[in-house]
Amino acid sequence: MFKITDLTRKDIINVKDGSKLGPVKDVHIDPVEGKIRAIVLEGPRRLFGLLRAGGDTVVPWEKIKLVGVHAVLVEVDPKS
Repeated sequence: MFKITDLTRKDIINVKDGSKLGPVKDVHIDPVEGKIRAIVLEGPRRLFGLLRAGGDTVVPWEKIKLVGVHAVLVEVDPKS
């Protein structure tokens, strides 16, 4: 078992291309079942980290392959 706040401290790695995705910004929880449905990753920043370059990425819980000690492995299609 882990805390939601633990996810914010882990690297999110895409197993399809090995890229490091953004940090966890939010979590979607099903209030009826009490289950996590998705994690929301913060979009990239530009211009010295001040402005957002793109939108956030929503990763469905089914796409999470492994929650490790230091990283979370997800399987999502790389952005073009």
